[in-house]
Amino acid sequence: MTPLDETPPAQDPQSAAGGPAAGPAAAGGGRHARPAPSEQHEVTQAALFDAFGGVRGTVETMLPGLLFVMIYTVNRDVRLSAIAAGAVAVVLVVVRLLRKDTVKHAFSGVFGVGVGVAFALFTGSAKGFYLPGMIYGAGLGVAFTLSALVGFPLLGVVLGPVFRENMSWRTRNPGRKKAYTKASLAWGIIFLAKYAILFPLYWWGDATQLGWVLIALKLPPMLLAVYFTWVFLAKAPPPIDVIAEYEAEEAERKAAKAKAGTAQPGKPQD
Repeated sequence: MTPLDETPPAQDPQSAAGGPAAGPAAAGGGRHARPAPSEQHEVTQAALFDAFGGVRGTVETMLPGLLFVMIYTVNRDVRLSAIAAGAVAVVLVVVRLLRKDTVKHAFSGVFGVGVGVAFALFTGSAKGFYLPGMIYGAGLGVAFTLSALVGFPLLGVVLGPVFRENMSWRTRNPGRKKAYTKASLAWGIIFLAKYAILFPLYWWGDATQLGWVLIALKLPPMLLAVYFTWVFLAKAPPPIDVIAEYEAEEAERKAAKAKAGTAQPGKPQD
């Protein structure tokens, strides 16, 4: 048995923080008892903060692109701008490694910057630095939208492990599936609207214009999408902590095995 979509044992949904749901369920009451609204909001906010990197992750994502457009605006040197952006992305990863911090957001950022630097140096155009990220973002917008429309919301796949519910929301928690569907659709629409603005600038605008508009649109759409996600999930039923369920089942199984072993009579003596 794995801690994914298995049939639940007779216990209550768990919160993302790993504790039992508050209210009657914690005392053996109904399965659908919810935590207090303030607790549910705090748990959701903390999980989203972790999943999307928080303030530091956002700054690290924006800094290489901002440095690129600033240098290019001043001297119009694509090579210098690209190398500077790539160097600062690498420095951010090294600092995280030295501090033994989480590097998943920094590594994803340096990969994206590296691809943009390669495009810029290969094409000799400042617009080349932005193109890979724009294609990736537009693709995400399509993926979020389609996943919501087909009933397999991408945001649930991304956030399920963060909330320790994995994929249990698909079959055991329809309220959360509905919330993930709404949130994924919001992400898709916001991303597609953002790149509906940027791609015309890529084709017909100036590279400097494109860079500054892209920087300006980096944070607000993301914050809006995260806000909608928080609203939908904070109002949804609490997540079912399938990891805790699995660990409890394993503990019960080991205890039963140990009890059976001690209950067996000893071998007859000669």
